[in-house]
Parts: sequence; C-alpha cells; structure tokens
Amino acid sequence: MSATFVPIDWILVAGYFLLLIWLSIQKGWLDEDEEQFLLSGRKVTLPAFIATLVSTWYGGILGVGEYSYQFGISQWLILGFPFYVFSALFAVFLAGKIRGNPALSIPEAVGNRYGERAGRLSAIPVFILVSPAPYILMLGLLFQFITGGTGPFLFYAILVALFSVLYVTVGGFGAVLRTDMLQVVLMFGGFFLLLYFAINEFGGPATLWQEVPEPFRDLTGGHSLQYILVWFFIALWTFVDPSFHQRAAAAESPKTARKGIFISILFWCVFDLLTAFAGMYGWAILGPDMEEPLLVYPALAEVLLPIGIKGLFFVTLLATIMSTLDSYLFLSGQTLGRDFLARFWPDTDRNRLTRISILIAAVLGILLVVLYPSVIDLWYVLGSVFIPGLLTPVLGVYLPLFRLKRPYVFATLIGATGVSFFWMALGTLYQTEEFAYAFLGIEPFYPGLFLAILFWLIGRDKGKREKNKAEG
Repeated sequence: MSATFVPIDWILVAGYFLLLIWLSIQKGWLDEDEEQFLLSGRKVTLPAFIATLVSTWYGGILGVGEYSYQFGISQWLILGFPFYVFSALFAVFLAGKIRGNPALSIPEAVGNRYGERAGRLSAIPVFILVSPAPYILMLGLLFQFITGGTGPFLFYAILVALFSVLYVTVGGFGAVLRTDMLQVVLMFGGFFLLLYFAINEFGGPATLWQEVPEPFRDLTGGHSLQYILVWFFIALWTFVDPSFHQRAAAAESPKTARKGIFISILFWCVFDLLTAFAGMYGWAILGPDMEEPLLVYPALAEVLLPIGIKGLFFVTLLATIMSTLDSYLFLSGQTLGRDFLARFWPDTDRNRLTRISILIAAVLGILLVVLYPSVIDLWYVLGSVFIPGLLTPVLGVYLPLFRLKRPYVFATLIGATGVSFFWMALGTLYQTEEFAYAFLGIEPFYPGLFLAILFWLIGRDKGKREKNKAEG
C-alpha cells in the first residue's frame, strides 16, 4: 500500500517544510553566544519547555504504531509507564541539580566532576547514543510511502537528513524550540482527527474493545514479567539522555524544569492512549495481516482520511519524527564538535565546530541506517551498548551515592561499554532463530550493567561523600 496524494496534500507537506525553514532562521546566525546557541540563554519558559520535551520524546511514532497494532493497550504499560517512572525520578532527583550546574552538556559536567579526560571520553558514547539514525530511517520510509514507493527509502532518508542539517545548523537550539512548539500542536491535533474518522468508520472505543482479541485488552499484552521488566531497564535511558539534560539546563529555573517534566508526563499519558487506540483501530479496520505493521498509521490515514485532512495527518507524522530528529541531530553535533573536537582545536570557534559536526552526525546516522535498517534494531543496539557504561558516571555527577573514584570512571566508561559491545558481537556471530543478539541467551545490556554495578560497588568515592552533599 502507498499514499495517493493530490495537490492540496502536497501543498500542506511543502508548507510544513517551508514553515520549518522560516522558524529556524529567526535570530539564527545571531546566536553566536555559546550559551544562547546551545541552551537559548537558559531562559526557556514553562510552555516552551513542555512543548519541546513532549515532542522530542515521541520521535519513534511508527514503532509505537507497530507495537499497538500487534499488542493493543499494553503499549501504555510497556512503552509508556516505565518512562513515566524514570522521568518522574529524573524530575525529583536530577532536574534541579542539572539546572544549577554551570555545565552546558553531559560531557562537560562529567569533565568538571572527574577531569577533562573523563569528559572527553564520555563524549564518544553520548555522541553515538543520540544518533539521529532511527528517525532518519523512519522519515525515509514515510516519504517512500507518500511518493508511492518510487525510489529507495535511503534516497529520501538522505534528503530529509540534509534538510534537517540545514535548519538546525542555522538556528541552533532556538530553532529546535520554535519548531517543537509547532510540532507538539500537530502531534495531538493529527491523532485526534485520525481517531475521529476511525470512530465514524468503525464505532466508538467500547465497540472496538469488544472486537479486538483478548490479548489486546490485557494490560500486559500477554507478555511475561521478565519481558516487562526489560523495558524498565531500557527506560534507564532517561537518566543519560542528553535531550533531558539539555532541556533541564535550558529551563529558566529549577522549578520550571521539575514542573515541566511532571506536566509533560501527563501529556505523554494522553498521547499514548491516542496512539494505542489508533493502532487498535488499525487492526480492526485494516485487518490483522498487514505486511508492514510499522506503517499502520499511514495506512489507516490512507483508507480513512479525505483530501486535505490526509495531507494534514501526514504532516503530523512528519512533525512527530522531525521534532526528535532535529533535537538528536543538534545534540549529537554539539557533543562531537564542542565536547570532543574542540579539545583538539581550541582556537576554533566552538559554535562553528558544532555546526560542522551536525553534518557529520547526519552522515553517521545514514551509515547506521545502512548497517541496521530497522528502527527496533537501532534502538536496541544503541541502548544496549552505551547505556551501561554511561549510567553511573552521569548519575555520579549529581548524586553522591553514585560518585566514583576517577580510575573507576574510566573503567566503567570503557569496560562496561566494551563488554556490552563484545557480548553483542558474539550474539551476532552465533545468533540463532531464538536469540538474535543475546549470546548464551543473555541480552548484551546485562553483562555491561553488571560490570558497571561491580565497579560502582568497589570504586565508590566514599571519602568525599559528605563534602559533595554540602556542594549540592
């Protein structure tokens, strides 16, 4: 299946991209002050904070659709609730401390606490962790669907990636903020429209609830407790996600950061319910045998939505993915340029290095798409390899309980990451039909996390704990 667009639909899509360009160039190249370029001068208000956090955290919309089409309401528990929990913990324990920290990025904060070498080393996994690859892939597939399958998706992925480089490079974090405020409105508006037409076509939620299979109505989706717990481990990503840190640091006050995260959680709850029911309507209206469940939302829109409304909904999908792509592209470029390369070229303007590195981040993202042409695989690989090594060093910057002695910071960053990578390589080399990446049936996330916990137990900086408490 592919989309059948008429001129008005194309006009809406083109208008969206033109509006992004216009929003991005407001003040763009004038933001040469580093704090202004990277954090909008730490003056982000509560509405802007909520808009950018809500929209950025939802870039994997096509993956969400695939899950809800296959498992129903359990999407809310599996893909939502663990992230609500860790987002709330982030708000309580980290958001205020991050806002009060003078560092402009995670590697800088690590460097300030553990030394410049540790900060530079941490920049490498952070740079790869926030690769925009999954979102480049999704946009490539979506444009292939819109254009009727003419041309390989990689061609469209490259075009969209380069477009994002253009407007993010010009406008900096201010461009991300301005476009995210537009995109969060499109997100909610588009899915309300899709559900309105789905209800008119099939019946209300009560009718749908009776028609879907029993596992769709089960909050666990029929999954085991072990499977559900795995998603809680994956949700630890929240603690080391640079987009959370960046927004907390950019808020106009610690109170804004904390309050904004809790309000964002409420928005995520609502949006998760919208997307879960949209996926279930996709199962009911399109049938249970879609060849590409990843495209259930575009396919449902193609069947249900009239001219013009269809184009608007596709703009919604584009906006949802683009909001995360631009944020991750900017963060990835910032990490490589400012936190890593600037150490080797100290006389070069850091904003210029960031802008150059945004293009490098896009190229790396495209290469990762070639290597792992699957959104789920990209999330799995990036998270499994790089989260274990980053978790305790980053938490230790702000929470004395997790503070490490300097040698153990290096051991954790290198050792835990290396073990997870090595375990994944073995799993790939000896993969079976049952275990794709899990060597000996053990997911690569766990050996890395085990080693990180071991280093934390034997390398905690207990002697300075009381002093660090006093420091805040």
